Amino acid sequence: MTMNSDEQYERGLEALRQAAGGAGQRLLDTLADVSPELSYRSVAWSYGDLYVRPQLARRDRELLTLGILTGLGGADAQLEVHVNGALNAGLTPGEIVEALLQSVVYCGVPRAVNATLVAKKVFAERNMLPVPTTAAG
Repeated sequence: MTMNSDEQYERGLEALRQAAGGAGQRLLDTLADVSPELSYRSVAWSYGDLYVRPQLARRDRELLTLGILTGLGGADAQLEVHVNGALNAGLTPGEIVEALLQSVVYCGVPRAVNATLVAKKVFAERNMLPVPTTAAG
């Protein structure tokens, strides 16, 4: 099925709303006065085309995205959107924290810490602190 850009954008906007709720919209609003085209294209392409593909469950896409954004570093705004998206897709705060802990080995301590602090901010906003932990061992 071939879609025009507006149809792709609308499909992407709905996928973004389902995934990240208000966090995604806040990021789009932040771009609105400086680069509405970037906002439009990222929604149409990332969410309207790639994100809705059925080959991976939304939960898996969010977990993968958390790892990639952590590895990139400097992606706090996007991490905030995707921590919300991960929670909305059914991941628990404990699973998110564990995924970010796993990133220490491959991404380094500073990036794992920074990503965990973004997650903590989202958990606090959603009244999910403290995150239950298990003892190391």
